[in-house]
Amino acid sequence: MASRCTSTASCPLSVLLRPSIRRPISSSLSLAPPRYRPSSTTSSPETPEVNGLPESRLNPRPDDYKAPAFADKAELILSAGRGGHGCISFLREAFNPDGPANGGDGGHGGSIYIQAAHGETSLHKLARQRHIRASRGKNGQGASKTGTRGDDIVITVPVGTLVREVHRRDPVAEETQRFREWRATKKRKAREQREAEASNKLADEQDVDEDAFDQYPIDEEVIYDSEDANPQAYGKSRHSIQGQTEEDEEDIEHQNPHRHKWLLHPGMSKSEAQKTPVPRLPRRLRRLHQPPAPIVLDLSQPSVKPFLLAAGGIGGLGNPHFVSRDYPRPLFATKGDDAISMTISLELKLLADVGLVGLPNAGKSTLLRAITNSRTRVGAWAFTTLQPNIGTVILDRYSGRPIFRPRSSDPNAEARTRFTVADIPGLVQGAHLDRGLGIAFLRHVERAGLLAFVVDLSAGNAVQALNALWSEVALYAQMRSDEDRRRREADGPADCSIVTDIPGATINLMDAMDQIPAPLDAPSPAADIAAKPWFVVATKADLPGTQANFAELKAYLDAITAGKAPHPSRLDGAWTGRCAAIPVSAINGQGVDRIVHWTVALLED
Repeated sequence: MASRCTSTASCPLSVLLRPSIRRPISSSLSLAPPRYRPSSTTSSPETPEVNGLPESRLNPRPDDYKAPAFADKAELILSAGRGGHGCISFLREAFNPDGPANGGDGGHGGSIYIQAAHGETSLHKLARQRHIRASRGKNGQGASKTGTRGDDIVITVPVGTLVREVHRRDPVAEETQRFREWRATKKRKAREQREAEASNKLADEQDVDEDAFDQYPIDEEVIYDSEDANPQAYGKSRHSIQGQTEEDEEDIEHQNPHRHKWLLHPGMSKSEAQKTPVPRLPRRLRRLHQPPAPIVLDLSQPSVKPFLLAAGGIGGLGNPHFVSRDYPRPLFATKGDDAISMTISLELKLLADVGLVGLPNAGKSTLLRAITNSRTRVGAWAFTTLQPNIGTVILDRYSGRPIFRPRSSDPNAEARTRFTVADIPGLVQGAHLDRGLGIAFLRHVERAGLLAFVVDLSAGNAVQALNALWSEVALYAQMRSDEDRRRREADGPADCSIVTDIPGATINLMDAMDQIPAPLDAPSPAADIAAKPWFVVATKADLPGTQANFAELKAYLDAITAGKAPHPSRLDGAWTGRCAAIPVSAINGQGVDRIVHWTVALLED
């Protein structure tokens, strides 16, 4: 091992190192030579280009976008919680080993509700979940402790969701139906037994009469008792009938659908359990009245309170409920009721103030980026948008005076601070026949307050493009009208009664009016879409050779407003007031402010 250096003679470098050690750190660092940083020989431009134009927020790279998860359809299986079982228990204390019954009741099962709320924009979470189960009620305990209720579940969906019931299974209703059939069978067999006894008795009397006529003269009036005349035959037939009757009654009682509802003491043997008589099952009242089938909800507004879909099962009764003179120490309780299960379909129709409708690659996504803070995908190819996107136009950032004042004469009227814009995938010819992306997203324009048809001035005749778009929208709306009419005719007249047949049951009044189907004379979706205000956004107006195309489009819209040309949808009652075309260059952000002002004016009207 080398010895440590102790003198300057043996360590000549120590003299050179001492000044640097005494020197402050900052000065020593300042004397250090600069590090070498390799530089590229090729210089990149400061502003890269995309599609021949400088890259910007309105002209981003193909990978510069945000695509949130989205689903507008989902099918869920709902299973409410079943009720807890009642408890079989007796009080046991010092000097009182055989106390009274003190078993607690079972807790009610959890119910499933649905509620529309702001902030939700998609059904993708529910579509992945698939099966929703509410928790069951806890069993009752001794000392008269009631079981805990099951937790309720509230399904939160976006505003504009349509809920339809596909299938349901109600064990309580099925059990009630089986009990009615069993009771009818019991009455029928009892009637048949009475008729058989009467016929056997009549046959025995006829046999006795024939024997009496053989022994005595015909003119002698003698009255015989059938039992005295032929006691052996009568007794045999009577005992056989009675034995058969008792066996039939036992078989019928064992077939009682309510017998499986009883919970017997675990200390009983099987033979004792079969022979143990139980009282008549008490009639229970549901905690909540289950809405009748089929459930149809149109959640077009935020729900103040949730709507009931599946009510949980009621809990079983403890043994104190059955204490009587015949049963002073009941060794039985009742089980909790099974809960309802159903399958529902959810369909989301976006509730936007403005719906953008256009052909593929017409510039809808770029326009949405220009007027909102959306980061939807933009590209130079068709079908860049594969799912609906919603952007919000902020009118008032609360930094001073609002940009727009309400047109209402009411001085207390609040100014509009924002509106939403929905961008749906492009439509192709035959979209109502499920071509292209099909009719999967056309339903989102049904709820829009007004429609904005986006037409590319550089892609051919703008008037023909506008007529093609209106034709697809009108044909889709007419198809939906026919489907709704057939569905309403198949369902029959609506039952507007909210009175339950279960006395004392609680009715969910919140969803009573929402579950009433639309009347047969309700306005059709086709007429509703045609009656919406609309205007045209002429994109790519900065390109050369588009002025003549825009002039022809403007003249056509002026003719529609003046009544000289028919509405492009060819539907009665269509909106033809102030049809306008707004030329813009969305990629440069030119002319988009006029769209905002025009939209606010139409929304205020």
